[in-house]
Amino acid sequence: MRLFGREAELKALAELIDDPAERSGVLIQGEAGIGKSALVAEAVSAASAAGLRVLTMTGVQAERQLAFAGLHQLLYPVRAGVDALPAPQRDALRCALGLAEGAEPSAYLIGLATLTLLAETAAVRPLLVVAEDVHWLDCASADILAFVARRIESEPIAMVATLREGERTSLQETGLSPMPVDRLSDECAAELLDLTATGLTPAVRARLLAEAAGNPLALTELPAALGRQGEPASPFGELGPTLPLSERLERAFTARVAALPAPTRTALLVAALNESDSVSETLAATGVILGSAAELEILAPAVEVRLIELGVGVVRFRHPLMRAAIPAASALAERRQAHLALAQTLRDGPDRRAWHRAAATSGADEAVAAELDRTADRARRRGGVAAAVAAYEQAARLSEGQDRKADRLLKAAELAVEAGSRGASERLVRDAQALELSPRRRATAAWLLSSFEDGVREDLSRVPELAELAASVAADGQAEAAARILWSAAMRCFWSEPGPAGRRALLDVADRLPVPAGDPRMVAVAAYVAPFERGRVALDRLRELAAVAGTDPEGDRYLGSAALQVGAFDLAARFSAAAAPVLRAQGRLGLLPRALAVQAWSGARLGDLAAALPAAAEAATFARETGQPFMYGLATAVQAEIAALRGDHGQAGALADEAERVALPVGARPVLATVQLTRGLVALSEGRFDDAFAALSRILDPADPAYQLALRAYCLPELTEAAVRAGRTDVMRDIVRDLEPPAASTPSPALHIGLRYARAVLAPDEEAENLFTAALRVDLTGWPAERGRLHLAFGEWLRRRRRAAESRPHLRTARETFDALGMAAWSERARRELRGAGESSPNRDPDARDKLTPHELSIAQLAAEGLTNREIGQRLYLSHRTVSTHLHRIFPKLGVSSRADLARVLRSLDERSGPWGGSDQ
Repeated sequence: MRLFGREAELKALAELIDDPAERSGVLIQGEAGIGKSALVAEAVSAASAAGLRVLTMTGVQAERQLAFAGLHQLLYPVRAGVDALPAPQRDALRCALGLAEGAEPSAYLIGLATLTLLAETAAVRPLLVVAEDVHWLDCASADILAFVARRIESEPIAMVATLREGERTSLQETGLSPMPVDRLSDECAAELLDLTATGLTPAVRARLLAEAAGNPLALTELPAALGRQGEPASPFGELGPTLPLSERLERAFTARVAALPAPTRTALLVAALNESDSVSETLAATGVILGSAAELEILAPAVEVRLIELGVGVVRFRHPLMRAAIPAASALAERRQAHLALAQTLRDGPDRRAWHRAAATSGADEAVAAELDRTADRARRRGGVAAAVAAYEQAARLSEGQDRKADRLLKAAELAVEAGSRGASERLVRDAQALELSPRRRATAAWLLSSFEDGVREDLSRVPELAELAASVAADGQAEAAARILWSAAMRCFWSEPGPAGRRALLDVADRLPVPAGDPRMVAVAAYVAPFERGRVALDRLRELAAVAGTDPEGDRYLGSAALQVGAFDLAARFSAAAAPVLRAQGRLGLLPRALAVQAWSGARLGDLAAALPAAAEAATFARETGQPFMYGLATAVQAEIAALRGDHGQAGALADEAERVALPVGARPVLATVQLTRGLVALSEGRFDDAFAALSRILDPADPAYQLALRAYCLPELTEAAVRAGRTDVMRDIVRDLEPPAASTPSPALHIGLRYARAVLAPDEEAENLFTAALRVDLTGWPAERGRLHLAFGEWLRRRRRAAESRPHLRTARETFDALGMAAWSERARRELRGAGESSPNRDPDARDKLTPHELSIAQLAAEGLTNREIGQRLYLSHRTVSTHLHRIFPKLGVSSRADLARVLRSLDERSGPWGGSDQ
């Protein structure tokens, strides 16, 4: 039968099928019965005719708690290709699909494995991926599908998904084109009804059209409920016109079921409650209820009235509303009996058996709850965190005793935090808080509620409360849990400002915690809570541990963050650069943007823009994808700073505004500090020195939301220059005086570099030269931007004292340094000063890297290192064919035609950058 009134939708689907590599896919949205499945069927038919391979998955309400049930359905036809995947991907996917045991795989590694498998399949033959009723997919499968949807733009893969109106799915944020499907027009509705139901009286026809209101399913199914005399049966007269259409249809289906033989009704109920469409499972469980073997013929009456369809070994309901109507109309005892029968027959499926036993249990049952605990453990080991959360929550419902119930709810909430399911975690914590909790459980519940945003939105009084909780947990002998809580509290000292008392409370607990002092978490806690008071000890630990960087990615992430706090940007860049590739390889994309943001922030301060730019862009992408808004804000602010350093003031302003929009409502201090740093850099470059000083001095004002205890000390060169040129040298001297005491307690490289610069620039003439010379004598090999600034400032000082010949070597070194680093605004300043000193400068040719987007730069750098497309794809969570597409765009931009040429071009740029601007004199 042709589709009525769907010409535009069919045209869009045909275009998708004709060129799947140019269009990612569509998300068909509409109410139940509106014809979403009919459109999918047309797409599948067109794809098959065009030679595409079709893989399908369908969400089933009863399967939502089974981890990766939908993914298993999708990939089963291509399972033979799993063994050819790279080992980490292969192992992760086999574990997720229950084909092997192993360590808990990352959802993102499973996603990459799925993407690779689909891309390899599509390389042989273009592919159509169909996902129906995605609102009923298990969360793990839905997340993997969303991961794939974001990354198929360059693949010969098209995706068509369907979503019921009013439901939500992660696919809505992936870039799939929305395809809303509305009700049929009056003309099309009448044409469809006349085709499907002939011989109606005018009155009945008019009533059917009014009741169906343009819904195609209603137009085809409600006529079947008419009485033999042509009068409306239960869907109209009995139920009345006020019921929602979906409920009216369910009642119509229920009426159809009521006329079936009792054994058939029993078999239909079992099929509706079963997560699988297996006929053998349905018949086996039906036989348990009936007390004798059930044969396939028992379902024939349901086929005759068009409730189900039978295939080879499968039974399918013709519409989800039909499946939902049958249990809803059954008695509780009947449903319980069906669940128990299914549990009895599913001996080889412990997880499904546990869920059916739970569904059949109305009161507390610790044995069933323990079985669900084991189900949760298995789900977590497979990477199905959302399924584990559901199992623990159901186990809590069946728990005997409030303590056991609370523990399971809190365990589920902690897993929900890990999975990024904020709504679920908050609901679970509220359920736990409704119980009579012990003080420690109450504190744990409060801690979990704030875990999503590192306490950014939280009252600062919570910091000492968390310190007390950590101490209490440690006193119970749970040092690991205490360390996690303490780290969570320390993070609040980064995003917010708890004040001296809150910081002291955390330090007191940290000092007593029975965890080795060299533990990376404890180093990071000390650095976050007391970056100056504990700076010396932290730096000593960091330098000791730098020798083993790269052996523990999570430890390296902590140490990178710690190094940033104490101003050791060179160490911060080293630790975070060591952590990022391993976190990426392990698929730990929740942690990856944090390591990348540290790498980018440090790199920007060091002047290593070539590394900072792609790191910041990738951090922003993954932070947004993993639901970390403030990390996204921080990464965006760093991108703004990099744009300012490169002289792209328009982009810097737009990115700073975007970061501020994220951070200002909640006072995310490091984001706002970086925004003000960016605006200060732009104002300096444009000669607006009063504006520059106003922007930068906000970072040092404790009353300003841009104030951040550690970061305030790390932009002294910029602030000093702005102060001098704005005539605010007295204010700047006061600032330097205030920072001398912290500097006395910590060897922080950034702080001391900044103070040496400030002292030289602010000094009277008789002292300045010696101070500049002493500052340049310090080893700044790893701090090229700071060394360039010193040369520039010293050259300017010399020129203004009519010592032009002596100024030129310093100005020339500054120009070469900033040219090599891509800091266009600063190199232009050096050129102007050189002209004033009587020496012209060659025009700066645009750096070849300036022609690439941050994403392209990442790919180009990896390709230049000799990585294959497949290896690059594994690093960046792309398919290797997407990498190939990007390289085909990169080569013309750089004027190269091979990987060897690409490596040569980038290597020559790196050689120009080192040893960071040539000789000092």
